[in-house]
Amino acid sequence: MRAVDIIAKKRDDYPLTAEEIDFFVQGFTRGEIPDYQAASLLMAIYLKGMNEQETADLTISMARSGKMMDLSPIAPLVVDKHSTGGVGDKTTLVVAPLVSAAGLPVGKISGRGLGFSGGTLDKLESIPGFQANLSTEEFMATLRDCGIVVVGQTADMVPADGKLYALRDVTATVSNISLIASSIMSKKIASGANAIALDVKVGLGAFMHTGEEAIALAHAMINIGQALGRRVAAVISDMNQPLGRAVGNALELKEAIATLHGHGPTDFLEHCLTIAGQMLLLANRAPDAQQAREMLLHELDSERAWHKFRDWIVGQGGDEAYINDPTLLPQVTLIENLPAPRSGYVAGLDAMKVGLTAALLGGGRARKGDSIDHAVGIVLAKKIGDYVKKGEPLLTIHANDEQKLAEARRRLLDAYSWSDEPVERPPLVHEIIT
Repeated sequence: MRAVDIIAKKRDDYPLTAEEIDFFVQGFTRGEIPDYQAASLLMAIYLKGMNEQETADLTISMARSGKMMDLSPIAPLVVDKHSTGGVGDKTTLVVAPLVSAAGLPVGKISGRGLGFSGGTLDKLESIPGFQANLSTEEFMATLRDCGIVVVGQTADMVPADGKLYALRDVTATVSNISLIASSIMSKKIASGANAIALDVKVGLGAFMHTGEEAIALAHAMINIGQALGRRVAAVISDMNQPLGRAVGNALELKEAIATLHGHGPTDFLEHCLTIAGQMLLLANRAPDAQQAREMLLHELDSERAWHKFRDWIVGQGGDEAYINDPTLLPQVTLIENLPAPRSGYVAGLDAMKVGLTAALLGGGRARKGDSIDHAVGIVLAKKIGDYVKKGEPLLTIHANDEQKLAEARRRLLDAYSWSDEPVERPPLVHEIIT
């Protein structure tokens, strides 16, 4: 078997066998197939596509390029969730303890923010001492003892994905459904979860800008999961405006803590209940969505979810004082309200512009490895559908640099659009695919 023949076969639009895909993936991971041949195959896949079987075969081959976790000694069924990335998306911080409090262990490999999209690990690392880099043994022990573990991807887990993604990024082959789906699902398969709820964002602040793209990606990931014996459901959720009120790492952590205490933003809570409900349904812990919601609200109201959150953070080394008193979390030196330039209804609030502004303030990265400022960000006072009087605060900017604050002020005003007539609030969820 030769790499060049596999490239030619896909170039000519023939499906690849599982053996051919595995030969290429493992050879590239070991360094036996050079970057230029891998780049050629990626472009052939981008142009010609992959069928469902090829995509599933690519996923399992990538997952098997490194360590594969077996979580069966911990529990017969472990659940996971994945978001395709959004602005203000701190969902894992609430969903994981909610679901774990309801009796389902949650084991998750998560990521850091890049561009306009925030990362769960960055929010968690606002807490002094929190350890996101755990060995396989530490992962298993934390999951067993706390019922939740959220870690970063290690070098020995799905190394093929890391190498292939680095090439996709510089060869304009990122936005292919099969390549995106296999990248996401390979990490889910390798981390050992039996059931996976997917939060597929769609809109201005998402990587999928249209409903058709989001649904196609959701179906591709569900098909992979089914082919590999996993239970998978997808929620197509709106990302035309930020989720919740807070955008920025420590600010989002504070909002998640407030939500676990029962006084977070309504839209954020509803979104968390939807994702967590799907996780319960996948695990057959509730007969329908309404009973799943009631179970989760009980865990929230009883504060069992909060106690699970606290046990989890401490279990991964986080300093409990900072979550018991969130005012101890990183603070900025500059806080400024942005007044409304006119009276009227908020007709639009561009999530991507808000996310990019948070990154400009220092809360995000232009490149992997960039350092971030955990304290900076934006807290929204008015969102789509709200009526605002001229001069009322639209939002509050948290900054540590005067020049960046001035630029943020200009950009955030541009993120809003206005109407003289009442505006309907956008739906939180467009569709649920099971």
